[in-house]
This record gives sequence, C-alpha cells and structure tokens, in this order.
Amino acid sequence: MRPLICAALGAGSLLSVLPASAQSQTQRGEYLVTIMDCTGCHTPGTFLGKPDLQRPLAGSEVGFQIPGLGIFYPPNLTPDPETGLGRWSEADIIKAVRTGVRPDGRQLVPIMPYHSYGKLTDGDARALAGYLKSLKPVRNQVPGSVGANEKPSAPYLTVIMPQ
Repeated sequence: MRPLICAALGAGSLLSVLPASAQSQTQRGEYLVTIMDCTGCHTPGTFLGKPDLQRPLAGSEVGFQIPGLGIFYPPNLTPDPETGLGRWSEADIIKAVRTGVRPDGRQLVPIMPYHSYGKLTDGDARALAGYLKSLKPVRNQVPGSVGANEKPSAPYLTVIMPQ
C-alpha cells in the first residue's frame, strides 16, 4: 500500500517533507530560489503582473529608483555568458549573494537582501549557486544602471523606493 501512496503523492510533493540532506543539490537550489523569491525581481514581466515564464530569472525591465543613488535593474541570473552569470564561478555567485560584492568589486544595491542571505549555510549557498549555473542560459540584456543625476536612455518603468 505504501508504494501506491508514494506514487500518488508524486516526487514534487515528497520534496517538501524530505530533509535537506536527502534532496539533491539541484532540488535544494530550486527550493531556495523559490523561498528566496528570486523570480519576484529577476523575471521579466513580473513587476508588470505578467511574468514571462519562458525566461525565468533572465532579469527585469523594471528598475528600482533609490533616491540619491540612481535606478537599478534586476540582472539576468541565468548562465548566459554575455548577459547573465555565465562567466561567474559558483564562488563568485556565493560571494555576491552573501556579501553583496560582485566579482568586479562593485557593491550590489541595498534592495538586494544580501544581509539576510549572508546567513545561508555553506551547503545552501553552494546549492543555490549550483542551481543558477544549471539553468538554461537566456540571452536578455537588461538596461544598465542609471546614476542619481542621469536620465534613463529609454522610457523604462521605475519603482521609486522610499528613503
């Protein structure tokens, strides 16, 4: 009877009750991307109410305006080498997620909750980075950041963050 129950539940349902040690790294990474709501900022169309599920985590065309800092667009998190994280190592991704520092030394904007993500366990950080590296690369160039005293070159939608 138990095999029938397990088959009826399906593997996806069982994932939620398996301890982290019994999950594959990919499953754990996908779970973390979900609970950390990475798609909430990094998927095209999400802020417009129409997420493009054909391009998950490929970056957003909607930017955050942070007074005094500028406008910042959530980047492409897929492993595309030209427009995403394809040239980043897993260690680069882990460092950025935990500390807010990119491989080139630039600081990520404060809207990225790296202060909270800095508390990820080593295993979870590796699972998250490994999952992002395992995704299908999606070529999607998001707009570049715009300085505090600059105007965007195109009419992109911007969310203004309170001070």
